[in-house]
Amino acid sequence: MRRARVAAALALPLALAGCQSLLPRGEAEVRSPWKSFEDARLAIEAIVPERTTVAGLSAAGIDPYTSPNVQLLTYSDILLRFPASGIATALDSGLRECLASGKACTGYSINVRDVKRDRVGNFWKDSLGFRREVQVSGWTFNALILLVGDRVVYTLYGGQPMLRKQEVTRQPPGPIQDFGDAVGNVIKR
Repeated sequence: MRRARVAAALALPLALAGCQSLLPRGEAEVRSPWKSFEDARLAIEAIVPERTTVAGLSAAGIDPYTSPNVQLLTYSDILLRFPASGIATALDSGLRECLASGKACTGYSINVRDVKRDRVGNFWKDSLGFRREVQVSGWTFNALILLVGDRVVYTLYGGQPMLRKQEVTRQPPGPIQDFGDAVGNVIKR
């Protein structure tokens, strides 16, 4: 009997060690032709204002009609992004041309996210709500391409090339805290 208890005591930590794989994992990704921030940056930098056309953008995978991460912008959308456009001399020449062109100016807004959320730590503490630890990693990219007619006049890009953070949530009472919140909501009704 004693040997069985000792064997069980030794086997328990080994069994629980594999429990971390039971924690949920999540991903948020927008499909795009780019696999990394660097790929997206190089694609935007390859665009030559005054030379690249809509057909050239489409050939590079930048097309609001075929790419889910490319949004078509109207002239009014562009004006909302540049509210202080009254200081025309301080603006880039391509941006000035776009704003002066009125409805002939359109644009593409590109937003790409590749973010992974992995829950790590102790399975039991996480499952019972005492302590939840999430590691977030990935990258985000955004770009603006302005066109007058069929030709690109302005590009701009940004984003976060490397996203790394750790989120820790602690609830010392564990599942009892959620029970107390539920009782409080019932009493308020």
